[in-house]
Amino acid sequence: METPDHATETPAEASGATGIAAQDWATAAADPQYRAAVVDLLGALAYGELAAFERLAEDAKLAPTLGDKAELAKMAAAEFHHFEQLNRRLTAVDEDPTAAMEPFAKALDDFHRQTAPSDWLEGLVKAYVGDSIASDFYREVAARLDTDTRSLVLSVLDDTGHGNFAVGKVRAAIEADPRLGGRLALWARRLMGEALSQAQRVVADRDALSTMLVGGVADGFDLAEVGRMFSRITEAHTKRMAALGLAA
Repeated sequence: METPDHATETPAEASGATGIAAQDWATAAADPQYRAAVVDLLGALAYGELAAFERLAEDAKLAPTLGDKAELAKMAAAEFHHFEQLNRRLTAVDEDPTAAMEPFAKALDDFHRQTAPSDWLEGLVKAYVGDSIASDFYREVAARLDTDTRSLVLSVLDDTGHGNFAVGKVRAAIEADPRLGGRLALWARRLMGEALSQAQRVVADRDALSTMLVGGVADGFDLAEVGRMFSRITEAHTKRMAALGLAA
């Protein structure tokens, strides 16, 4: 998973860590509600990375050249490495990785089924737009996590190279055939709406996660900050659309 331009800096990052964000995992996890929220977060991330690996492997089948196929295969391997990091972390804190991922499998599978790309270019736009929206959300949350968990989350959000690859390929295709721009812009707007709706559904279904996000766990967001968070994510999406040569 990635956010290629790392377009947002959260207030917590800018102002310095306090509270839970200044604690290590052993200290912060003494709060059972916080522990449950982090296990949910890591489970959602892990399944997201596994799904990204599967999707990139499928997208490689649509690649127009052998070089493109090899690039996507390399990116898929990076996503699987991220999955393995999360899997090991969950095991290390005495949690079953499969059980942690299970609550999020249906929602993510539904999202990917509803947004299945029809061709190579739609697949590139989906990976760039969809993965980046998810990464921005996780980066926002990471600023309020304990130091150990935050380090892991930021590590698995490292850019796999897909962002620059997608931008280059999509821009070149639009330059060659400007008519593609309108179709891909509509596709990207649909992805934005589906991704935000899916994220909100997942959070609403998990009490520990939703409580953490709206301030029920020490360093959570207040309701006004939730609104600002989604505004920042939307702004970052607009910038990425411009990088693709598409209208937001």
